[in-house]
Amino acid sequence: MALATRTDRRPSMARTMWDSSVGKKTVMAVSGLIMLLYLVVHMIGNLKIYFGADEFNHYAHWLRTVGEPFMHYEWTLWIVRIVLVVAVVAHATSAYQLSRRDIRARPSKYVHSRPRASYATRTMRWGGIILGLFIVWHILDLTTGTVHSGGFQPGHPYQNVVDTFSTWYGDVIYIVAMLALGLHIRHGFWSAAQTLGVGSRARDRALKTTANVLALLLTAGFIAVPVGVMTGVVS
Repeated sequence: MALATRTDRRPSMARTMWDSSVGKKTVMAVSGLIMLLYLVVHMIGNLKIYFGADEFNHYAHWLRTVGEPFMHYEWTLWIVRIVLVVAVVAHATSAYQLSRRDIRARPSKYVHSRPRASYATRTMRWGGIILGLFIVWHILDLTTGTVHSGGFQPGHPYQNVVDTFSTWYGDVIYIVAMLALGLHIRHGFWSAAQTLGVGSRARDRALKTTANVLALLLTAGFIAVPVGVMTGVVS
């Protein structure tokens, strides 16, 4: 008699973790913190525009030469871009799947809305969609120049930024996206801390304060660039 061959295999630990809600929340938290770190650095770099065209353009060129001569031209920048793309995709995918799982778990709406649900919490999903669309527009505007107004000039980021924020729709798109980003960070930072086990009753107030401060600083820092162009401080 031939012995029956066992063909079914246990899923890997990584697969099991990903399939669980805890795993997806962990992916969201880690990828969100990676993007938050990038945003802090990116905002600081953006504010160099207030020091003039030479300073800003030199900074943009430096980004492409980081790590030379060990790293080839733009290699470090492309590594950062790849990490960010992976983080964005992982964040969006886990968020979408958690959202669908939540809807399936409770198909009928709550009779009474939960009083503790903040405005940022209720708009996290729409905020994520707005930010996703903004990322696409931002890349097409200031990286590839596909939708750029005024004639895109490769190697002249200062002038490209000024061109973008010299249009009313460029200002509106950017400012709305940055407001959505602030709300996203305000809720997301605290939520990530809870998911990763950093949060506790004793630290809750400090974490929420940190989230509020980060959200405010990043929102104000990013919006300062179009405001500078609109007011003529940057021209």
